[in-house]
Amino acid sequence: MQLKKGDSLAEGCTSELGNFTRINVTQNELQKLRDIWASWDEKARQLFYQNYSDLPYLLDLKVDKYLFRAMAQFWNLAYSCFTFGKVDLVPTVEEYTAFLRCPKVQVDKVYSKAASAPTFVKKLMSITGMNTKRKVDVFALSIYDLVIFPKALRHMDEAVVDVFDRLDKGITPMLAILAETFRYLSVCRRASEGRFIGCAQLLLAWFHSHFWKVDKVSYWVFSESYSPLKEIIAMSRRDDISEENWIVLLRNLQEEDVEWRASWFVPDEILYQCGSFDWVPLLGIWGAVGYALLLVLR
Repeated sequence: MQLKKGDSLAEGCTSELGNFTRINVTQNELQKLRDIWASWDEKARQLFYQNYSDLPYLLDLKVDKYLFRAMAQFWNLAYSCFTFGKVDLVPTVEEYTAFLRCPKVQVDKVYSKAASAPTFVKKLMSITGMNTKRKVDVFALSIYDLVIFPKALRHMDEAVVDVFDRLDKGITPMLAILAETFRYLSVCRRASEGRFIGCAQLLLAWFHSHFWKVDKVSYWVFSESYSPLKEIIAMSRRDDISEENWIVLLRNLQEEDVEWRASWFVPDEILYQCGSFDWVPLLGIWGAVGYALLLVLR
């Protein structure tokens, strides 16, 4: 279907899974951030939620390295999606937006690096300036740097400061988050090794919402305070499954094993076409990658 409609594949390219990839999912140490969050009073937390919504839940999402490494083996380079057995599935812009419930974003404004931008120091000063939101903004920036875009372990990257600085202008970071997730999965697959630079927590949350069978309680989603991330953290799940067993399980997935729409997700408008194109490049903060929209529509 994608080939018939026209897509991002070069002529002669075929869609197939490559060799085994040795992927490193080393994470930043987040205990200090958890301690800071635990020390805040309710007023400070509410101020954070109002401005950055559910970001703190990312600190408590455990990264199962065996599951993540197994998932990486099924990343389809041709279409930037996962091919699990007979199932093609990909995280979507809408799902990631619902996960983070960020109230400040506008879906028609995406991030792209400005040709002439303020210096790194000026951008940092504007974010951490002396005002009542100072500690809230610094904490949110720390999550963006250490969890969402962890390019350099234990260090702040100027590109992350740039995208964070633009949040006040109403841009949505979701496309950039997805772009870097897809891009680094592809980078590691092409090289058959490498460290994953992206938000592993969100990707695993997406996986569990489609492949982990849970009792559905549909009224949850109609509550403004309902948080999919909080619910996923509260789920009990096994963490003693080996990478080899995960690979076997994922290789044999059938369509009936998949929750095609997460029980908490109520779609409104879904991006499945860009003009006359049935694929579109997602812009990240370090590069771009294709987004197979017909897979999203499915």
